[in-house]
Amino acid sequence: MSVRTLPLLFLNLGGEMLYILDQRLRAQNIPGDKARKVLHDIISTMFNRKFMEELFKPQELYSKKALRTVYDRLAHASIMRLNQASMDKLYDLMTMAFKHQVLLCPRPKDVLLVTFNHLDAIKGFIQDSPAILHQVEEIFRQLTETYGGLSAGEFQLIRQTLLTFFQDLHIRVSLFLKDKVQNSNGRFVLPVSGPVPWGTEVPGLIRMFDSKGKEVKKVEFKHGGNYVTAPKEGSFELYGDRVLKLGTNMYSVNRPVETHMSGASKNLAPRTQENIAPNPLAKEELNFLARLMGGMEIKKPSGPEPGFRLNLFTTDEEEEQAALTRPEELSYEVINIQATQDQQRNEELARIMGELEVTDQPRQSASKGDDLLAMMDGL
Repeated sequence: MSVRTLPLLFLNLGGEMLYILDQRLRAQNIPGDKARKVLHDIISTMFNRKFMEELFKPQELYSKKALRTVYDRLAHASIMRLNQASMDKLYDLMTMAFKHQVLLCPRPKDVLLVTFNHLDAIKGFIQDSPAILHQVEEIFRQLTETYGGLSAGEFQLIRQTLLTFFQDLHIRVSLFLKDKVQNSNGRFVLPVSGPVPWGTEVPGLIRMFDSKGKEVKKVEFKHGGNYVTAPKEGSFELYGDRVLKLGTNMYSVNRPVETHMSGASKNLAPRTQENIAPNPLAKEELNFLARLMGGMEIKKPSGPEPGFRLNLFTTDEEEEQAALTRPEELSYEVINIQATQDQQRNEELARIMGELEVTDQPRQSASKGDDLLAMMDGL
């Protein structure tokens, strides 16, 4: 496992989250100034200096539930609220999109280009806010400093760590199914065509050498694909042509996206019920959440602007049905960390959660968006 994986995982999932929220804000005809405020607030919180300092510390990945808790709070860093079912769908889309990108990276190092694609798009959301843009560019420089000198082997370890994190997730996404990049069982289709990794040759030739390193024989073979040489390497600079398209916004064209549990995922209860079996890393996981959320400084909105609920489904009825039919073992609703002996840390995390309350704004009566905050209070 690589201890340098968490920043890449968090930033890429966060980028996908912003793509989806931007698409849904437009689809629900949320006024432009209000939609812009939501994205600005989330990005500002996401790239907060103290928060990023904690994120970039070398550390192992923790459970999906722990990371999901961070995104719950991040998604609610503004006046927008998400129902539990919509938050589930949001997280499903985020994870499956980034899993697809990691699987298709031509080289392990290209996961850095995927990250830069996300950051480039995020900069597009905040062009009219120099202060937040500066935050994002500082993280770009930190990424370059942290990952720029890593070897191919270290990037391979990062890629394997990411794939291990995603290995049990086989959620079907309608957009992927329509584009035929995902099978009906939720597994992705690996292409046998297109550019080969930068610095490598198109397959089809075997060279044989003698003991002195002299080439003595060539043998050609049919590879069964349709490969071409990569035109050029993507840019790792602050601004430049990334070449690689993985990590760009696939929701830029307004297309409805649905998620469905595959049969394989429904049968993964013994492996996915992380909240039942005692977790030997429980104390560390609680520390992880407390540190990250302690760094997630959320500015209180200055005005009395009312909040609003965002629905990731077409109708409220679809959202309610999704909440009822989601397999219990795949729900992220509660993190049950077995760390009762560490009462002080539990109290500290509860205090941090309380401080992260965005605002005491008027809430809709029986609001569907309030159940997430109630869940967080019960952690």
